Amino acid sequence: MNIYQDIILDHYHHPHNFGNLNKFSKSIQVSNPLCGDKIGMTVNFEKNEIKEIKFQGEGCVISTASASMLTDYAKDKSKHELKKLDSKFIIKMLGIDLGLNRIKCAVLPLEALHKLL
Repeated sequence: MNIYQDIILDHYHHPHNFGNLNKFSKSIQVSNPLCGDKIGMTVNFEKNEIKEIKFQGEGCVISTASASMLTDYAKDKSKHELKKLDSKFIIKMLGIDLGLNRIKCAVLPLEALHKLL
């Protein structure tokens, strides 16, 4: 295994920001009907920045790791910055090659984030 695979597995087994915020500005649920992954996110905004963000759901290693890493990244970022993120950012963040079906898993958390913005 390479370092990126180890990082992904660590985020899957010990996801950061997992759960729901008790009080939140917005929430969203998204799913990938092809594989059954489901991601929900809750977020608190302060002005135009994310101050708190959590996710929950059921998903494969890639979607869970992607959600964990993305929520870490999103904290204290502006809505404007986060709207610019795309699938290339997610693939680079994960650091591994993904097939077409796995890309859909990887970008599901980004879809949720963009809908929150």
